Amino acid sequence: MAIVPPVKSQGIKTKLVDWIKSSTEDQKYERWVEPFMGTGVVGFNIRPKKALMCDSNPHLIKFYNGIKEGEITSKQVKKFLTEEGQKLLKSNGEYYYELRNRFNEQGESLDFLFLSRSCFNGMMRFNRKGGFNVPFCKKPNRFAQALVTKITNQVKNVSKIIELGDYTFKHQDFKETLTEVRESDLVYSDPPYIGRHVDYFDSWSEEEELMLNKGLIDSKAKYVLSTWLSNKYRINDYIFSIWNDSYISTKEHFYHVGGKEANRNSVNEALISNVELKNSIPTESMKSKIENGESQLTSEEKEYQIPVQLTIKLKEELDRTKYIRP
Repeated sequence: MAIVPPVKSQGIKTKLVDWIKSSTEDQKYERWVEPFMGTGVVGFNIRPKKALMCDSNPHLIKFYNGIKEGEITSKQVKKFLTEEGQKLLKSNGEYYYELRNRFNEQGESLDFLFLSRSCFNGMMRFNRKGGFNVPFCKKPNRFAQALVTKITNQVKNVSKIIELGDYTFKHQDFKETLTEVRESDLVYSDPPYIGRHVDYFDSWSEEEELMLNKGLIDSKAKYVLSTWLSNKYRINDYIFSIWNDSYISTKEHFYHVGGKEANRNSVNEALISNVELKNSIPTESMKSKIENGESQLTSEEKEYQIPVQLTIKLKEELDRTKYIRP
């Protein structure tokens, strides 16, 4: 079962970590490096003995350094979210904006956690001045006891992982992180997806994608990049230009925006690497598969078994229809 971090964000890799983990488990390295750690979900599930976790979002780094230094504990989180959650409930949600203003003035880590778990759709968006500007999720009872307990346990789990390893958290730009990479490292990069709408602390451009590519190649370290290959509208052509001399592994993934079936969007996720990963093929081979109209998936699609109770129910429905006259 995947470890889910306490901080929530759109684009989080929780449902993809098993695939990423199995794809990289045969690789040997001395240190795991992430220039774009985000919520930390991949690193916390890989659980390397030594890791350098970096991000351009200072609030994420401050939060995890707080856990590492013992300044943020599960007990504190439970007390804080319970008390602040009551204020949110009594104000019918209006307290969210009071706390958001406080966070934008003081930048406290527990306020950041509160906002990440009560903002609209788990978005992590900041204005040009660095102020968090996502509206409320419109659920005044957001911090009911069940959710508070869940977040408390998430903090406890992440705290234990950090305690058992040698983890360094740094607030810095990806370019600075790449200057610290050693040949013996494995670099996992999860930048904002180029060519797709993103909600992140920073936006992402073709120029930055090119700089990332050059930095990873110049480091001479093993690297794995998370990106997207295709959706129902188009192909990510950057894979065949910027990352053309690489290996690619793909997996179908569904993103849900809202509760309607029409909003269940399929995307072919991709892992790009300079080393051969499990179920990976050269990017040139993938290009040929696309041109020939072949499947873009390199990993097997998951087969779901029909539960026994549902099978029996379907059989009963079929049996009943035998006695219905036209």
